[in-house]
Amino acid sequence: MISEQQNRVFTKCAVRLIPFLMLLYFVNYLDRVNVGFAALTMNKDLGFSPSVYGAAASIFFISYAIFQIPATLFVARLGHKRAICIVMAFWGAVSAATSLVTEPYGFYAARVLLGVAEAGFFPGIILYLTFWFPREYRARFTAIFMTAIPLSSTFGGPLSGLLLQLDSLGGLRGWQWLFLIEGLPACALALVVLKFLPDGPAQASFLSQAEKDTITARLAEERPASHTSVWPGIFDLRVLLLGLVGTGINSAIFGTQLWMPLIIKSLGYSNLATGFIIAVPWMLGIAVMILVARSSDRRGERPWYVAISLAIAACGFVIAAMATNPYLEIAGLFVVVLGIIGHYGPFYTLASSFFSGRAAPASIAAVNLLSTGLGGFIGPNLIGQLKQSTGGYPAGMLALAVGLSISVILVLSLRRVMVARAVTV
Repeated sequence: MISEQQNRVFTKCAVRLIPFLMLLYFVNYLDRVNVGFAALTMNKDLGFSPSVYGAAASIFFISYAIFQIPATLFVARLGHKRAICIVMAFWGAVSAATSLVTEPYGFYAARVLLGVAEAGFFPGIILYLTFWFPREYRARFTAIFMTAIPLSSTFGGPLSGLLLQLDSLGGLRGWQWLFLIEGLPACALALVVLKFLPDGPAQASFLSQAEKDTITARLAEERPASHTSVWPGIFDLRVLLLGLVGTGINSAIFGTQLWMPLIIKSLGYSNLATGFIIAVPWMLGIAVMILVARSSDRRGERPWYVAISLAIAACGFVIAAMATNPYLEIAGLFVVVLGIIGHYGPFYTLASSFFSGRAAPASIAAVNLLSTGLGGFIGPNLIGQLKQSTGGYPAGMLALAVGLSISVILVLSLRRVMVARAVTV
């Protein structure tokens, strides 16, 4: 149980840290998926086919996956303040430099470098939250941090649509301005990180010594098995199952985010209108994400919340794929977003709950490697290939629905493994 005094301490930490971490992740996610909006004009300007765009959008996740574990261990070893500063400056520069691409191989190279640059950020932050918050708080604060995803789509969609209107200003195309303007904030925020982000409670100047002791004592009560080696965190059955669950999830997430602008525009909407339409479900999803995470914390249940969220999203894909009316197709895509967004808090609380010690960052990175790395490659590429071969998007959306259905089965299998091991979920 959390005492009132402990509640005040953890709330104080959340107020100080979570908004800033949200800002960093907002910029991170925007720089990862803004290629979907750039494609509205870039593909035509540079003569990129659906398969070229799909491959370039997906190849980011290959380098992201390859560097996931070493990058996360680098963050843990160097300390979050310095490591996150380096990571942000690197990815901001690469994102802005994407404005210089002129042909497919340059586009592929830019996406590969962006994957390398971003590899340590998200799993590093998930690990960072375990330094500050006990299990009873972790899903809700993880979810609040991850509202940066719907916020990046809520505000990033209209912003990207507006930036595309700068076409020919200063001799640059609109998509070039998009990459430049949305890439540079990461470089600026990298310097703010050095001033604002403590490596952990022990280095936090905003906490008294008594408050630091409270955090240390409370976290020690629930610390999972500690390992001095990274290997248990990589090859544990729970980690592998959760990573495979995430493969289906992120195939759907990034398949949706990187192709949704093109899907909506294909229904006859302008670039600017497309940005505002896409913003709607992500804006509504903020409340869904927080409510699901709070309910998950209250009940101490994670896998069932993930499974129900994914089942709803799969139904949304089926609706969108089978629709003959454009409004019904958009409604189906809205259901996809609202369904899938509920999984974030419970899912990443599971990912951070299995280990401590050196195995902790390794387990989080391994889950993210399989989920974001493999899933992020499969989803966008699959839609691109199926779009080119069938001439439409329904086959790709149905394929993503199948992937989510498999993830539902796997996450409930994971729950059985966890119950068998007498692990609190």
